[in-house]
Amino acid sequence: MQEQKSESGHWYDKDGNPFYTIERSDGKGMRNTTLRDAKKLGLLPSVTTILGVAAKPGLQNWLQQQAILAALTLPRNEGESEEDYLDRVLNDSKAQGRDAADRGTQIHGILEAFFSQVLLPEIPEYCRIAENALKASFGNRLWVTEKSGSHELGFAGKVDLHAKGDKIKGIVPVVADFKTKEVPLEKVVPYEDHIMQLAAYRELLGFSDARCAIVFVNGLTNEVKVCEIEEAELQKGLKCFFHLLRFYQIKSGLVV
Repeated sequence: MQEQKSESGHWYDKDGNPFYTIERSDGKGMRNTTLRDAKKLGLLPSVTTILGVAAKPGLQNWLQQQAILAALTLPRNEGESEEDYLDRVLNDSKAQGRDAADRGTQIHGILEAFFSQVLLPEIPEYCRIAENALKASFGNRLWVTEKSGSHELGFAGKVDLHAKGDKIKGIVPVVADFKTKEVPLEKVVPYEDHIMQLAAYRELLGFSDARCAIVFVNGLTNEVKVCEIEEAELQKGLKCFFHLLRFYQIKSGLVV
């Protein structure tokens, strides 16, 4: 199973194929693709790259909480300057964030492998729970993982999970995205950027009528929560996303 990287800042070609890295000019290995490369090669930004230009109050609140917790658990060393102490607190809080992100990436990769029917040495309980939760929400579906695609308006991305529909049987497609949490899921709800992300994904897949859901997974407690997004919220989210897309294109000079 390949290690999954964060999609943020990733690029795709016009056909929707990932173009995350590019060969170094000296021929010594690969490096991350940059905006400059994208302009030269006509690459498309990912959905999450576009969403990165919008404020994320939930994330900012979590980062502030991590900084406060770090300050509460890290005593100030004798003779340590305020500047050095604050740097140490911030570094510690960032380390906590990186650790949580790494755990999330690992869980995401396991879920991807599970739904792709890859043979795993051990299947965590949350995989089966997620499978049953999706079945309870959307019925028996043939799930497809990590499908990438592009849109004529100039964006691309890779969708965690989707299932095609059947017009004859009156079955609509489904688009889902995994989000990991390390808190009780009872009161967890999708953020605005989650809704925009799903709305954009169903557009690039050509499933404008798809039902969409965020699948929250707590790998520490094996808790899973499927939150389906209402159609009105998806329509609103798509409008917001298209405005962000245009803002990003003009700001970055990547105008289509």
